[in-house]
Amino acid sequence: MAADEVVQVEGLRKRYGDIVAVDGVSFAVGRGETFGIVGPNGAGKTTTLEIIEGLRRPDAGRVRVLGLDPQRQPAQVKQRIGVQLQASAYFDYLTLKEILELFGSFYRRRLPALELLAMVGLQERAGALLKQLSGGQQQRFSLAAALVNDPEVVFLDEPTTGLDPQARRSLWELVGQMRSQGRTVILTTHYMEEAQALCQRVAIMDGGRIVALDTPDALVSRLEAPFHLRLHLERPVEPPTLAVAGVTKVTCPGDGLYRLQVRSVAESLPLVLARLQELEVGLVDLAVERATLEDVFLALTGKELRD
Repeated sequence: MAADEVVQVEGLRKRYGDIVAVDGVSFAVGRGETFGIVGPNGAGKTTTLEIIEGLRRPDAGRVRVLGLDPQRQPAQVKQRIGVQLQASAYFDYLTLKEILELFGSFYRRRLPALELLAMVGLQERAGALLKQLSGGQQQRFSLAAALVNDPEVVFLDEPTTGLDPQARRSLWELVGQMRSQGRTVILTTHYMEEAQALCQRVAIMDGGRIVALDTPDALVSRLEAPFHLRLHLERPVEPPTLAVAGVTKVTCPGDGLYRLQVRSVAESLPLVLARLQELEVGLVDLAVERATLEDVFLALTGKELRD
């Protein structure tokens, strides 16, 4: 492993009967990096993470975490990583503080329970039972549990699934805190905007394979048309009339609303405005947006992300 790489995956494969869940996945994660694995349900994200964590045995391939083999050295690896699973079970009649103290007793290195609860904004609920928390609070507590051994590498498997927007933003802030503390974070999600907001690099998975891997900005920049013009017109027009130079696609999501995919805003916007003037159509509203990782996924796979 390179000195700055804390996770290295080479040629990872895993099959369940006739289903190939992971098909030749390779990547490396640098120290202090927030690395995202994104894709639809069934893309192979969770299986990949479980193999790296040592929870599942691969059919082929090589994994190293902090220079250790999770299959041959599971105890050593678990002392140095933190894991938040999609679903976790805790003790029903222990308080949050008691659960963290119990978990901490399993490790050579540990953080104080009250410090962990303060880190996730639950210090005032130290004496509460888990069932007394909201869904967002339970997710924050599971993050605290993942940090109980002060891990160098933290694995988060779809940490915000099912949360409302406010709770999701709260979890985003916590992930940012982990990065500022120098921890390496590897997370899976099927929310592309989440990966774009949190991750320095993103691997897009589909059908068990990585179809693209780079920074979010670099992935978007590869698109033929990395910008969108969103127009609200006073009256409808035929979409093809707006296909001026540099516009690769025109869609009409609603009455008087149009979405133009363009290669260059500087090139196409003046032409679009001139066309509207020719058609004597008034412009109610205009927005210029950069394409997203979801657009990248659609361009690479030809299908919607949430299938």
